[in-house]
Amino acid sequence: MKKIYGSAGEALDGLLHDGMFIAAGGFGLCGIPELLLAAIKDAGTKDLTFASNNAGVDDFGIGILLQTRQVKKMISSYVGENAEFMRQYLSGELELEFNPQGTLAERMRAGGCGIPGFYTKTGVGTVIADGKEHKEFNGDTYILEQGIVADLAIVKAWKADETGNLIFRKTARNFNPPAAMCGKTCVVEVEEIVPTGSLDPDHIHLPGIYVHRIIQGDHEKRIEQRTVREKA
Repeated sequence: MKKIYGSAGEALDGLLHDGMFIAAGGFGLCGIPELLLAAIKDAGTKDLTFASNNAGVDDFGIGILLQTRQVKKMISSYVGENAEFMRQYLSGELELEFNPQGTLAERMRAGGCGIPGFYTKTGVGTVIADGKEHKEFNGDTYILEQGIVADLAIVKAWKADETGNLIFRKTARNFNPPAAMCGKTCVVEVEEIVPTGSLDPDHIHLPGIYVHRIIQGDHEKRIEQRTVREKA
């Protein structure tokens, strides 16, 4: 089975359609699938629903798709650092489903593991719980959250072998593994592809069974908030 493709556009060929549901890895600008997002922008696919921790910034990450009005709905836990996101939401142009961060990660992981739903205390007594089933366990109230299964998962990893086994680098691991797991098809962009068998099995963060297509490319190392100490 061919897994390695020559470009982001080639890897997404035949997968994109209007109105689809996409799970995207990344946290802020760390570990985001920037090449695949750019290819989705170029493809012009619209009315998209994204499950992602956030939408990047105005001109990077999912923010570039907000600028072109290709996103219909965001399922997110954080909406800061993006003025266009805020403007579209407050004006009613963008649907938003808020999720506590841990709940969002677990919804993705659950979907990837074939678990249709789970109960959590997070959000009980808040607007997050509105319209959701409540159930008591040992005297405590929990709400039912549904697992996420997306049409497509797009993620960013550090290394992959030719079968799709992935290693993520430090905090860039973030939402990428659960996002990759919950996609019916998973496309990964990496900094390096190495021969099969060259990765230590104990170092693999996500097995290749979840990965369908891989591209290698150059990535921009942006810093979302640069904080430096004044020279003494």
